[in-house]
Amino acid sequence: MTDRVWYAAYGSNLHSARFAYYRAGGTPPGTDHAYPGFRDRTPPAAIQPLTLPGSLYFAWQSPVWTGGVGFYAVRPGAGWPIGVAARGYLLTVGQFGDLLAQEMYLAPAADFDPAPVLAAGTLRLGPGRYETVVHAGTSAGYPVLTFTSPWHPETVALRRPSARYLAMIGTGLRESHGWADERIVEYLRVLPGIAGRWNEADLRAVLRAGTGLERPG
Repeated sequence: MTDRVWYAAYGSNLHSARFAYYRAGGTPPGTDHAYPGFRDRTPPAAIQPLTLPGSLYFAWQSPVWTGGVGFYAVRPGAGWPIGVAARGYLLTVGQFGDLLAQEMYLAPAADFDPAPVLAAGTLRLGPGRYETVVHAGTSAGYPVLTFTSPWHPETVALRRPSARYLAMIGTGLRESHGWADERIVEYLRVLPGIAGRWNEADLRAVLRAGTGLERPG
């Protein structure tokens, strides 16, 4: 049984300062949601860029971000771009479970058993967003896990993400993959939920504005 897993972040947690609120606890600027943090607040053992198979799309209406948020499609819709830029945080299995609990608006309390998702490839823990765990490969001998919704790409209602959310993703892509703004725009502009809803000039302006997010103590 593995004692560590890579958490593959593909949305706002690409930005290390945003992810730090899940680990250390606190309330990120611009929200009223307080994260309790991990029971074990030790920093990740390693951080690295990852590319996941499948597609990234934007849906739902987030009360925190006031727009659509990113979800991972293991089996993309027809014509969707393939390849998801992610950031891998090497966590203990317990830390990953605490992260998952907070994404489900639960307080970290129970340990996570990765065996079912490693065996089946996916594990649905509930009907909501980020309640489906996906085994997306292996890196450096450790499984790569992420979470998403159980929605079907063929029927999901796409939704335009907010500028604040896209700025968080853009900052995370600079940090994790070392991409310049033009590369980030090329990646984002074709994604379902952004294509036809954001033009390139506005995306560039969002990236220039940045996030202003501070890391918690």
